[in-house]
Amino acid sequence: MKKITLTLSLLIFTTLGFQAQTPCTGGTAGPYPCSGYDLQSSIDLSVLDAANGNDSWGWTDPTNGDEYALIGLSNGTAFIDISNPTSPVYLGKLPTHTGNSLWRDVKVYNNHAYIVSEASGHGMQVFDLTRLRTVTSPPVTFTEDAHFDEFGSAHNIVINEDTGYAYPVGARDNFGVPVFNGGPIFVNIQNPTSPVGEGGYGMDAYSHDAQMVTYCGPDPDYNGKEIMIGSNENEIVIVDISDKNNPVGISTLDYGDVEYTHQGWFTEDQRFFLLGDELDEQNVGIPTRTVVFDLNDLDNPSVSFEYFGPTDAIDHNGYTRGSKFYLANYRAGLRVLDVSDIENGNITEEGFFDSYPNNDNASFSGAWNVYPYFESGNIVISDMQRGFLLVKPSSLDTTPPVANCGTVTVALDADGNGILTPSDANNGSTDNVSVAGFLACDKFFDCADLGTNMVEIEVYDAFGNIDTCMATVNVVDNLAPQLSCPADEEVLFDAGQNFYTVPDYVALDLVSAADNCTGTLTISQDPAPGTQLTAGNYFIEFESTDASSNVGICRFQLAVEVPLSVDENALENGLRVYPNPVSEVITIASQNVGVTSIQIVDVSGKIIFAKTYDAIQTETINVSSFTQGVYFVNINNKITKKLIKK
Repeated sequence: MKKITLTLSLLIFTTLGFQAQTPCTGGTAGPYPCSGYDLQSSIDLSVLDAANGNDSWGWTDPTNGDEYALIGLSNGTAFIDISNPTSPVYLGKLPTHTGNSLWRDVKVYNNHAYIVSEASGHGMQVFDLTRLRTVTSPPVTFTEDAHFDEFGSAHNIVINEDTGYAYPVGARDNFGVPVFNGGPIFVNIQNPTSPVGEGGYGMDAYSHDAQMVTYCGPDPDYNGKEIMIGSNENEIVIVDISDKNNPVGISTLDYGDVEYTHQGWFTEDQRFFLLGDELDEQNVGIPTRTVVFDLNDLDNPSVSFEYFGPTDAIDHNGYTRGSKFYLANYRAGLRVLDVSDIENGNITEEGFFDSYPNNDNASFSGAWNVYPYFESGNIVISDMQRGFLLVKPSSLDTTPPVANCGTVTVALDADGNGILTPSDANNGSTDNVSVAGFLACDKFFDCADLGTNMVEIEVYDAFGNIDTCMATVNVVDNLAPQLSCPADEEVLFDAGQNFYTVPDYVALDLVSAADNCTGTLTISQDPAPGTQLTAGNYFIEFESTDASSNVGICRFQLAVEVPLSVDENALENGLRVYPNPVSEVITIASQNVGVTSIQIVDVSGKIIFAKTYDAIQTETINVSSFTQGVYFVNINNKITKKLIKK
């Protein structure tokens, strides 16, 4: 029955504004200029019984994979079955909740559509999309399944499917007063037909559009947080909205020639944000401009570069999928940009389909929105004057990569943190064309992750086809504890003894140890505390081992000297050894006692220089050939001085 009814519907559409498949040949597809994109089908506004078109989105039935286009109209929302892309079926329309409006926006969560409009008192409509399965006599007039009326009008609606929240933005109450200053309203839609308002966030400016993501980009400070990027007329605003009771502003950023900050979208890896300014083409007189922001650090975003398109048309809404950016470019139609080399400041246009063939002027008509997320590769264009168009790449790739993950090691740094580069986990992933990139949300590690971790890696190609695999990530700590030792020192025998007793330097807090992962460390000392040392030079060494068996060591030199006799005191008081440190020649001068012998030894006790004299007062010694380090000068076999060779 459905098959017969749909066939009759197609016959009606053929006479009332339905256009079937037309390949892009010689630069056109029927009346439409094109490059690399074919027309699958179209349905005129006359068939949809509306004065103009606006926003669009898509829904894929999870039971059978059937695809549906959701088209915003001046008087409601149209639902089109595009399971057969060259023979679409207009199933019917959900009328506007109140009056007609040029502005309508629709998004999807859990098989339900959520629709807002700038029509006064419209609120948010909820429609159960599974009802589209059973339409037998299209087109029909649908009724809404639920309605949320805690605001009147809204310019846009954003949904985070990960969290189950809808965010109307640019909202006003029924008296025209901005709600939350035009910022996002928090609506819990986890029970799809029972939306619950949970407050909102009043920013410093009206939010025209936004993107909400569960963040897994390059900034570890916000991993797993729900992040909003708001396009707020004169700036972008980044907000942490994870805690609906306490949203936290992260940063704001403007850019050159700000005219109207309209809408933008993250790249797949959430490193870059591509923004369209809706009035710069008209007011500044420049070609279509896309401003690229580098959001590597959400607290300190920056403008990376600007891309200028080949026409003067105004850019409207754009979305990334894979390594492509799909832009609704008003009178220039759909423009598809290759952003695979965006990190190096390069964007190129790879193709287009111009749904407004009259001209490419900077005026508000033509393609309002595009939806590029169907697995089939078909792309919806909602055009203000021409209604619904469905296009596809002339060279369509719907084959996903074959993901293959291996084992990778991540070493923690001095702060106990480590980051996985997802591509490092690749173990021969393949694609019928080429792999475009690798993504992982669980890529930040700390000391709690030491050992083996299993991480899902997403492998995608240029068209956004995806496959996943599990990588084994071994998180290791290779850094030894850092120990701090006292400086080298000279000591005398204990009072009345012929030895020096080694103290407990650790207990005296003269030695400390710190580690990136192990909090409590044990420090050993050699020679042990209490060891009795006779005259000589010694190394006092300290050692600490962390939980990963990394060993840290520090040492200092201890010179134990016999207490001076009367003669030695006389020698000491009149003795000079200079310069110290020394590079070329050292002078030893004694005022009180004649010098009878000089001996220079290195830290190992090896004699480097030795000479006897007939009680001289001054001697110079050339030490330029000595290697850099610490030496000891013994004079008259009584006094020892430390010498540093630089």
